[in-house]
Amino acid sequence: MALHVLRLKVLFNSRSFYKFTSLTGVRSLSGKPEAYSAPETAGDHLIYTQEHFALKESLRKLIDKEINPHVDKWEAEGKFPALKIFKILGNAGFLGVNKPIEYGGLGLDFSFSVAVAEELGNIRCGGVPMAIGVQSDMATPALARFGTDELKKEFLLPSIMGDKVACLGVSEAGAGSDVSSIKTKAVRKGDEYVINGGKMWITNGAQADWMCLLANTSDGPPHRNKSLICLPMNLPGVHIARKIDKLGMWSSDTAEVFFDDVRVPCMNLIGEEGMGFTYQMLQFQEERLWAVANVITTMDNIIQETIQYTQQRKIFKQPVLHHQSVHFRLAELQTEVELLRSLLYRATAMYIKGNDVTKLASMAKLKAGRLAREVSDSCLQYWGGMGYTSDVLVSRFYRDSRLMSIGAGADEVMLGIICKYMGTLPK
Repeated sequence: MALHVLRLKVLFNSRSFYKFTSLTGVRSLSGKPEAYSAPETAGDHLIYTQEHFALKESLRKLIDKEINPHVDKWEAEGKFPALKIFKILGNAGFLGVNKPIEYGGLGLDFSFSVAVAEELGNIRCGGVPMAIGVQSDMATPALARFGTDELKKEFLLPSIMGDKVACLGVSEAGAGSDVSSIKTKAVRKGDEYVINGGKMWITNGAQADWMCLLANTSDGPPHRNKSLICLPMNLPGVHIARKIDKLGMWSSDTAEVFFDDVRVPCMNLIGEEGMGFTYQMLQFQEERLWAVANVITTMDNIIQETIQYTQQRKIFKQPVLHHQSVHFRLAELQTEVELLRSLLYRATAMYIKGNDVTKLASMAKLKAGRLAREVSDSCLQYWGGMGYTSDVLVSRFYRDSRLMSIGAGADEVMLGIICKYMGTLPK
């Protein structure tokens, strides 16, 4: 515990990131990491302080040392060693930056999670950062906020430290974005829940030690009959049916999971019974902002790498970039990315002040999904035949980014939420 208090003090008192990296055990890389975005300082930034930049630079060193050298191998294998990578990240404090200190976190506000999500966008694939995000900001927010002390010690603390892999069990084959329609049941019998049903498209599902499970715990109204339960994945009756082949996110294992009379202690309930839908909607806000922050960095990188390539690649005796249609389009895309970044920072600033940012988070998620498709498609075109190979980041992003408009609420669901807040949704 003293280590985490000391780590927090160093983070806030350090004048450079080297003190932070030294404490957390992240080894320095030789050479300066290539930075694609324009350099900023704490004085220039809308929400980041010196401590945010120290955290980001420390994480960038870890990514370049421990993750990026292995990404191509993990993509080819369709899996990355989650427990090993999470342990490295957990030792350095990156899996619980906004979680309570007493459970292994750094006790910082959500803007630090956004900063971490941004930096994880420098990983050379989408699958690994997505899996990390599930661990840090998708499966654990409700547990951290509403769980009992005993439950946090059993599941939250080891997840933050990287000793356990977490997954989130919400989607089902017949209920993806329509969360209220899930069919999995948890029936109370004595001091246990007996769980039957199944979950689909579960990130980290094949490697997870526990699941934050959303299940129906009564036959009441669909928004009041659901509960969140911490479910150990090694219990009898938990079956990993298959590892799902996907269009993108190859390095992240995605599983279909079935439950056959799985018995879980009632004490594994997160918060109040029947409040699971509300808790999950709250978790979705952090998940959506995290996903936006993560994809913004990747879009920056794709645009910059496309600029570099089109400066070198010539067509009709001049660089591709010199054609007005190319450099004008890249300017349009970068402008859209900057506008999205401003929306993200506004939503984050309001969220850490305790405001409801459902509308803004939904707008940011909607725009991020659509813009990611625009950036990947337009930039891939300028790479020509090379863009159609698996040798360049832009083609990987083209595959991976398509999930942004589907996962954590499809575009159409985001539009419905926005219309509801605008008062234009028909009743």
